[in-house]
Amino acid sequence: MPGLLDLLTESWQSGEALARALGVSRAAVSKEARRLRAEGYPVEVSRRGYRILPGTPLPHLFHPRGRLGRPYRYLGRVGSTQDVLRAWAEEGAPEGALVLAEVQERGRGRRGRPWESRPGESLTFSLLLRPGLPLSALGLLPLLTGLALREAVGVGGLKWPNDLLAPDGRKLAGVLLEAKAVGEEVAYALLGVGVNVAWAPEGAAFLQAYAPLSRREVLEAFLLRLEALLPLLETPQAFLARYRKASYTLGRPVRVRTAKGVVEGLAEDILPDGSLLVGGVRVGAGEVELLPPIE
Repeated sequence: MPGLLDLLTESWQSGEALARALGVSRAAVSKEARRLRAEGYPVEVSRRGYRILPGTPLPHLFHPRGRLGRPYRYLGRVGSTQDVLRAWAEEGAPEGALVLAEVQERGRGRRGRPWESRPGESLTFSLLLRPGLPLSALGLLPLLTGLALREAVGVGGLKWPNDLLAPDGRKLAGVLLEAKAVGEEVAYALLGVGVNVAWAPEGAAFLQAYAPLSRREVLEAFLLRLEALLPLLETPQAFLARYRKASYTLGRPVRVRTAKGVVEGLAEDILPDGSLLVGGVRVGAGEVELLPPIE
């Protein structure tokens, strides 16, 4: 039987109509709406009735235009979408499986940092890929994902490897890659994406200040763009040229904190394996700080 969430749309519906459709009392509809809100779902309640916050990617309102985003699990409050998707992947979920949550109690970014989000205003999801890549090519996937996000929203630029920055340099979105290897190949990759759509934590930026895109529009556009770009992993120079044009890192003095220490210098190029060339030194992974331009 359908639940209240399955019947909600972006238009207001009366409690009486919903109660009739569900075969319950109006009081039961009200109770269920309160429960859903407590779980983080952006259910709106007013004298006009009930609706879902416009732009919410409810399963019956979300329409991926390609193969990515199917199957889809839309959740309220979870620990982490990465953890939910990893368990699903181990059960045999196919490539393209998507988990989106309104609230992550243990959401994390790169290097284990917490990722702040708000239900109905942030977009936090994880996507399963089974790319069959050699481990040596795995470093290209975060760059490709960042490029797909930049091209999907049409705003800002990329900080190596995959942060999307607003035109003023504040963070709009981030990508977390976690993968499982079998032998020398990638068995599956989990792409965790967080986008500040209608709200941002202090010091960051949100997308709707620059582009009138809803959360659902961002998600659908990103999945379609990523699907179009994925074949280019086999010919990385084809997408790295586009990545370079979208980069806010190249040509800037940077400080990169790596496991082996700090590397500082001019960000000169993105190498074919996705690493960053800084002052003649190859940096494979690290936390980049953009420094003020040299006068």
